[in-house]
Amino acid sequence: MKPKIFIDGDSGTTGLGIRDRLAGRTDLKIIALPQAQRKDLAAKRQVLSDVDVTILCLPDESAKETVALCDALGPQAPRILDASTAHRTAPGWIYGFPELCANQPEAIANAHRVANVGCYATGAIALLRPLIDAQLLPPSYPLAINAVSGYSGGGRQMIEAYEKGEAAAFELYSLAHQHKHIPEIMAYARLEKPPIFAPSVGNFRQGMLVSIPLTLDALPTKVTAIDLQETYKRHYHQAAHVRWVAAPTNGRLDALALNHTDDMELFVFSNETLRQIILVARLDNLGKGASGAAVQNLNLMLNKTH
Repeated sequence: MKPKIFIDGDSGTTGLGIRDRLAGRTDLKIIALPQAQRKDLAAKRQVLSDVDVTILCLPDESAKETVALCDALGPQAPRILDASTAHRTAPGWIYGFPELCANQPEAIANAHRVANVGCYATGAIALLRPLIDAQLLPPSYPLAINAVSGYSGGGRQMIEAYEKGEAAAFELYSLAHQHKHIPEIMAYARLEKPPIFAPSVGNFRQGMLVSIPLTLDALPTKVTAIDLQETYKRHYHQAAHVRWVAAPTNGRLDALALNHTDDMELFVFSNETLRQIILVARLDNLGKGASGAAVQNLNLMLNKTH
């Protein structure tokens, strides 16, 4: 029997991206609520009791409400893949970043509840976790993380403002040091101190660069760019969607180069004379940063190889 999948909130960018990626699949049955019943709790409860997995593409509070509905179903509750921020560091939830460590794919496959990784967090954790695990970067290192995303990651109001030509060409935001991705970056990169995180949005629909500068002489052990590159090669050598790529010699990166893919590239830009490094992750904020990651996690949960 085909697994039944319910996308709760399939009218937003993440939900639409998931639906598009699953549209041609003949091994799944996608269940939808009619538009008129989407706020009908009884109708939603009935759907939840009848499906194998529900994917939540909802605001945080709405996601929590749906999880509460699932809790009330007891043995009839479906497995949950939550694309909101609500449960990324919550007890009992498995973090949906398969490339995090060697046993993460198995943990996701066996999980009843999976929290899909955040877009900025995907890049930051991919860059930091291997270096911290390899003891090349101390967990207490004072980090600054810079990032730029396409406006599609900002929700309906931001998308409408940009598409109407009413938004700034480039904008820094969340300058109160309280961005919602910081807790998951700290938890899963294994940081002991909050990083300084400076996100920004550009006048392009999708695409993302996450960059982290390092002063090598500030590290407790002597580290070279080659050490960092080899660490990424080892950590991601079996990863289908994450890879180290040699830094282009012109010192430039196009944020849109991986658009419409579910991949992520990692770069090490170095100046050995100055002993300075800039680590960069490039991804599509709607691909590996959202919908593509969700489908990757769904496949693991269902033991699928797509």
